[in-house]
Amino acid sequence: MGTRTTLTDKLFRVAVLLKGLDGAVQLIAGVLLIFLSPNTITRLAHAVVTRDLLGPPTGPLAGHFEEALQHFAGGNRTFVITYLIAHGVIKIGLVIGLLGKIMPLYPVAMVALGLFVVFEVLRAVQTKSVVLPLFAALDVAIIVLVLREYLELRRRNQ
Repeated sequence: MGTRTTLTDKLFRVAVLLKGLDGAVQLIAGVLLIFLSPNTITRLAHAVVTRDLLGPPTGPLAGHFEEALQHFAGGNRTFVITYLIAHGVIKIGLVIGLLGKIMPLYPVAMVALGLFVVFEVLRAVQTKSVVLPLFAALDVAIIVLVLREYLELRRRNQ
């Protein structure tokens, strides 16, 4: 009695797995940041990210990245570490629940992702981030997929 897997089902699984991977990376990064000095992080970021991914240090993307590094080194360290670890743990927990089709977690996941969207948009306005609105848009797309999957599971279980 297998059910047919639709493109939307596949997109849901891929999106949830990507969120899980993102959560794992955030959790690992948050833990690593506890042990790395701001100086080490700045040097590493300059050596790898600005040179290899964002172009010359005078470019606009590198400028935004440099500003973010200065905020981090200048005192937002505790906020960034807390945010990464909390965000990572929440995402991993939600992913486990969604892949396990634990019905009560679907609304929780939608609310949590909705709160992340609000936070990302507010933080983007405060910091003039160009990356956070992209994360917010991705979270909105995932909310739509979670809602669609939830409604389909409810329909099947009736």
